Amino acid sequence: MGKVILVVPEAPVSAAGVAVESRKAGRSALRLGVLDNSKGNADYLLKFIVEAVKAAVPVASVVSLRKDSVSLPAAGAILDQLAAEADFVVSAMAD
Repeated sequence: MGKVILVVPEAPVSAAGVAVESRKAGRSALRLGVLDNSKGNADYLLKFIVEAVKAAVPVASVVSLRKDSVSLPAAGAILDQLAAEADFVVSAMAD
């Protein structure tokens, strides 16, 4: 057997920390956020995930947004909108 090389694709941790507001799930329906990373078939995978979440818990609304580029982070406006309109966010990669 040949040599196996394992690569761990971890991004460096940023030095600046951001205060995060603590959120708790209540008994009311949740607002679901979906972030499509724009890779091929991610939209199909996210569709199945949204359907499964809706079947498992009450969902009041779904906000679905897509990154401009698979190789770049989501724009601040996208992250701000998800933070304002969603109680939790699901993101997926696919090919």
